[in-house]
Order: sequence, then structure tokens, then C-alpha cells
Amino acid sequence: MRIALFATCIVDAMYPRVARATVRILERLGHHVVFPSGQACCGQMHTNSGYFDAATKVVANHVRAFEADEYDVVVAPSGSCVASVKHQHPMLAERSGDAGLKTRAETIGAKTYELSQLLVDVLGVTDAAAQLGSHFPHTVTYHPSCHGMRLLRLGDRQLNLLRTVGGIDVVELPEADQCCGFGGTFAMKNSEVSSAMLEDKARNICSTGASLCSGGDASCLLHIGGGLSRSGAAAGTLHFAEILASTLEDPARLPDSSGTTAGTGTPTTTGTATGTTTGATR
Repeated sequence: MRIALFATCIVDAMYPRVARATVRILERLGHHVVFPSGQACCGQMHTNSGYFDAATKVVANHVRAFEADEYDVVVAPSGSCVASVKHQHPMLAERSGDAGLKTRAETIGAKTYELSQLLVDVLGVTDAAAQLGSHFPHTVTYHPSCHGMRLLRLGDRQLNLLRTVGGIDVVELPEADQCCGFGGTFAMKNSEVSSAMLEDKARNICSTGASLCSGGDASCLLHIGGGLSRSGAAAGTLHFAEILASTLEDPARLPDSSGTTAGTGTPTTTGTATGTTTGATR
């Protein structure tokens, strides 16, 4: 299968290793990954802040970018960005009065999957150790991000995949369904409420004794990781794609006390991520 990677802006700018992990997983399954070069932000933050006209221009760019390449499906390691593509893009196009853009956006949205959706529903991956060679001998808890849980209805797809990783010990997170307090611009506009929500989440993570909290949205993990680091907690965060990509021979690098992944170097741009889709990084 030919799969287009939608890296998302936060992964591209701050967590390129998540994009590389996504590519390694899919190439390990025998699929060819392409990277539409015109892609940028999904426009979610514009939409959520009420800047609909500006967001519609971002939607139009996304449609052009993903119409420019041939592929079977699109995958993104982000529930919130996929939710935006599937739900917000057609809405914005309709609001603008551009019926053609709405149809094009719906076509791309219908072929766009969050990573666990693609792995489980399309590619039939149910056992990460057996089918991906995943190995991660650490104690992990799991936070389900709001958009993936409530808009995409991911259920336990990410969690069930984590549970089948070789050597892993997955422990239940108390009040897992509670928001971490990020919400994009919400964390800036309502910082006191956001911080209180984050404190609850961090306290629950620490209560599990896990060394890592995993999840499917880099933005939530960035927020949670920052809270854990500021509180002096021993736990860090790691995207579930990095855990699935980890093997006995090529283990994932764990975050250090600052919340960054040791040894990965300075975050690179999309140009570098593009190189990994050709198999430069395994």
C-alpha cells in the first residue's frame, strides 16, 4: 500500500522522531510511505479560536497538498489533527460557500486515519510484538487524548496495541478520561484552569509508579511532560508510535529529566522528515 504521511506541524517542528517512528512502523509492514511536500498546519488552532476565514485558507492548502500525490490512504500520528481534517475541514469549506472545496476536503478526510486506526482497522495489526517486533521493557501508563477519544472514537486501539508490546508493563491511569488541560489556545487563554487540570493529570500519572506516560497526541504529551518536569517528577512522556517502533535491536531512546529524548539531536524540519520516507532512517 502507498501511504501519505501527514506529519502535523507540532510533530514536524518539535517531535520529528514521532514522524520517523511512524514511517518505520509502516515500512516494517511492507508499505511505501510518501510525504506530500506542500503540507502545513491543519488549521485547528485557527478554527478553535474563531478565525474561520484564515482557517479556510489553511484547509485549501491542505487539500492542494494531498491532491498533489498518489496514495491509497493518509496517516497522521495525531488524533486532534485527524479530527480537524475529518470534521472541521468540510465544515469550514461549506461555511465559505465553496462546494467544490467541501467535496475535495471530504474526499481527503475519508482517506485520512490516525495511526492506531490505520494499524488496527485497515492493516489488521493486533499484536505489536508479533507483527511489528515491538519491544519496550518499561512500565508505562496511558493518557487518551480528548479528540481521539471523543471525536474519532478511537476507544482502546492505542492502549490495546501498547499492551501487546514485548516486555512492556502497562498500568492503568486513574481518571484517564479527564482532559490534561492543553486544548491548544485554551492553555494560554485559560492558563489557571489549564494548570489546575494539568496538576490533576500529573498527580494521577505519578500515582501509578510508571516511568512514562504514553499517548497519541504530541501536543498533549508536550503539555503533560512540561508539568511533570516542572514538578520534579521522575516520569516522562513518549508517543505510542515511538514505543511501537522500538525493538530489541533498536530500542527507543527514553526522555531525560528535561522531557526531551536523549541523543536525538536538535528537532529538524519537514525536509529531514521527508528523507526518512525514502527509507534513509530505519
